[in-house]
Amino acid sequence: MPATPHLRPVPGSIPTSPGVYRFRDGSGRVIYVGKAKNLRSRLSSYFRDFAGLHPRTQQMVSTAADVDWTIVGTEVEALQLEYSWIKEYDPRFNVKYRDDKSYPYLAVTLNEEFPRVQVMRGAKRKGVRYFGPYSHAWAIRETVDLLLRVFPVRTCSAGVFRGARTSGRPCLLGYIGKCAAPCTGKISPEDHRALADDFCSFLAGDTGRFIRRLEGDMKDAALEMEYERAARLRDDIEALRAALEKQAVVLPDSTDCDVIALADDQLEAAVQIFYVRGGRIRGQRGYVVDKVDDAGPAELMATFLGQLYGSTEGAEENEGTGTAVPREVLVSHEPAAPEAVAGWLAGYRGANVDLRVPQRGDKRALMETVEKNAAEALARHKTHRAGDLSTRSRALNELQEALDLAEAPLRIECFDISNLQGEHVVASMVVFEDGLARKSEYRRFSVRGSGEGGAEQHDVAAMYEVVKRRFRRYLEESARSGEVARMGETGADTADGEAAGGDPAARDGHVIDDEPKPGKFAYPPNLVVVDGARPQAQAARRALDELGIDDVAVCGLAKRLEEVWLPDDEDPVILPRTSEGLYLLQRVRDEAHRFAIAYHRQKRAKALTGSALDELPGLGPARRTALIKAFGSVKRLAGATAEEIAAVPGIGPKLAEAVHAHLSGSPAAREADGAPVPNSTDGGGDT
Repeated sequence: MPATPHLRPVPGSIPTSPGVYRFRDGSGRVIYVGKAKNLRSRLSSYFRDFAGLHPRTQQMVSTAADVDWTIVGTEVEALQLEYSWIKEYDPRFNVKYRDDKSYPYLAVTLNEEFPRVQVMRGAKRKGVRYFGPYSHAWAIRETVDLLLRVFPVRTCSAGVFRGARTSGRPCLLGYIGKCAAPCTGKISPEDHRALADDFCSFLAGDTGRFIRRLEGDMKDAALEMEYERAARLRDDIEALRAALEKQAVVLPDSTDCDVIALADDQLEAAVQIFYVRGGRIRGQRGYVVDKVDDAGPAELMATFLGQLYGSTEGAEENEGTGTAVPREVLVSHEPAAPEAVAGWLAGYRGANVDLRVPQRGDKRALMETVEKNAAEALARHKTHRAGDLSTRSRALNELQEALDLAEAPLRIECFDISNLQGEHVVASMVVFEDGLARKSEYRRFSVRGSGEGGAEQHDVAAMYEVVKRRFRRYLEESARSGEVARMGETGADTADGEAAGGDPAARDGHVIDDEPKPGKFAYPPNLVVVDGARPQAQAARRALDELGIDDVAVCGLAKRLEEVWLPDDEDPVILPRTSEGLYLLQRVRDEAHRFAIAYHRQKRAKALTGSALDELPGLGPARRTALIKAFGSVKRLAGATAEEIAAVPGIGPKLAEAVHAHLSGSPAAREADGAPVPNSTDGGGDT
C-alpha cells in the first residue's frame, strides 16, 4: 500500500537545517525517530519512490499518519536529541540491539550495611557496583576465591548471614580467613565497607597500589623476623598476581578503551564489545539485531554507539572505570558522521574521546580477535535460529510460493564453483533437508573442463558440467535399482563427486563413512540452487533438460543484491529482506561457498607441497619419510643408484628399482633442491 497522501509535507515547508524527525501512527504514538544533516533531503526520500524503499520502511511509512521535526544547531545536538527520544518513546521501527545471551556479572552490593560480593545476572540494581560482564560464572568464582584472601569481604546470602549473627558463630569462610566475619562483630561496618571499597578499586584497575603495599609490609615483617606473617603476605601477593593473570594483558597498563566489532549479512548483524581497563580485558558482551532497513555497517555502528553509551545501562557496564565512556573507543567500522559521534561521546564523557579504526599494532591485533568473536556470534545466532521448527517450515512454504513450486522443497541441493584464475577449478554440492544441513551427503567435484562443459574454465561451463555429472549419476543409480532410489539408501561416491571424507582437514567436521558405498546420488532434490545469476541457472537447467529431467526446479542466488533468478524469467524474483525463505537460501548458498573454498584451498596446497614420490604405488608415508631423511631431498634421491636406495632400512631391492626407475624420468629430478613439485594427480575424487 503506498504512503498516505496527506502524510507527505509540502517540500518547501521542510527546512534544510540539521534536525530530528518523528513519525507517528494514527493514535499519536511515535513509531520511528531519525536524525538528518538536511531534514528536507532526508524526509523527501521517504516519499519519492515508495516501491524502492526497504520493505520494513514501506511498512513504517504506510503505518504513519503524521510526521514532525525539530531543528537543532549541529549534528552533535541531533545525535543527542535522537538518542534521547529513542530512549523515551521506544519506537517499534527503530533498530534495537539485544543481548545474544544473559551474561554474568561480578557485583558488589554497596547499598547494604555489610556489602556482599556475588554473581548477578539480569536487570541492574541501583546502588550495586558491577564488573564484567564475564563469559562464564566459574571465571568470576575463581577470581573472587583468589581475592578473598586479601580482601575478605562477605559473600554469604542474607539467610546465612542472619543465622550466623543469631548463633554468634561465623561460617566456614570466616574460620579459614576468607571472610572478615562481620556477622559476629569481628570487624566494624566501617572497616568492612573499606574492605569492599578496596576490592572494587582492585577490580577497577588500581592494582599496583595494593601489591606495592603488601610487598612493603612483607619486607617490614621480614626485617622484624616475623617470618610467618611475611610468608602469609607473600602468599597474598601471589594470590593477587594470579587473579591478574586470569585477565589477559593485551595493551599497555595505561590503556582504557572499548573495542567494538560488527559482523553483518543481508538480514542480521552481531556486535561484540571487549572492555579493556588498565591494559587488561575486564569483560565482554555481545548483541544481535535484525536489520530493519538498508543500513550499512557505518549506520549500524553509529546506532550501536548511541544505544551503548546513551543509556544508563551503558554507564553501568563501565562503572568499574568511573566513567561511562573510556578515553578510547576502537571500532571495526567508522560510524556515520564520525566527527559528530565523537563530539557527542566527548560531551557525554566530559573530555575528548578518541574514536577510530585501529590500523596497526597491538590494538589492530585485538580488533581482529573481537571481529572473529562477532562473526562467530552471528554464525551461532543463525544456527540457533535455523533450529526452530516453525521458522524452517515458514521458510520452506515461502520458497514454495515465491518459486511457484508444486510442493515445499524438503530437499535442497546447492552447487558452487571455486577457482583461482582458472587453476584448480573445483565445485561443491551441499544438501539441506527440511531446512537443516545434511552434512553426510555433501559432495565435492574436481572440474574436468572437457566434454560437455567445454575446455573453457569459467563458472557457467563448470556449473553445467557439475550439475550434469551429478544427475547423470542419479539416472544411473535409478536404472540399477529399477526405480528412483529412496532416501534411506546410503553410501558415498568416488567416481563422480567425492564425499567429504579422506583428509581430516577436508572433512571439516563432517561425519563420513571411511568406506565409500554406492547409492548416494540416487535421491533427487526438489530444488537445485546455484551460486550465481541467470546464466548459471540456465546452465543448470540445460544440463537437466539434456538428461530428460523435468521435475527438479532450478534457481540461482546472486550475491550482489540477493536476487533469486529463474532460468526462464528475464527479471529476478525479489524476496523481502526479512523473508525466512531468503534467509534459508542465503544459508544454503553460504554453506556451499564455504565448502567449495575449503576444498579449493586443500587442493591448491596439495599441488604446492606434493612430491614425485606421492605418485609411486606401494611407497607409503613411513618409507617416503625414510628415503627423504636418508638422502635429504627428492633431487638427491633421484641421482642415487638402485643399490644406494636399497641400502635404506625398509627398502628392498625390488622397491629400490621401482623408485629409481620412477625418478629417473620424473620432473622432480630436475627441480631445484627443496623446491615444491606440483602434484600431477587430480586429487579431487573424480578419478
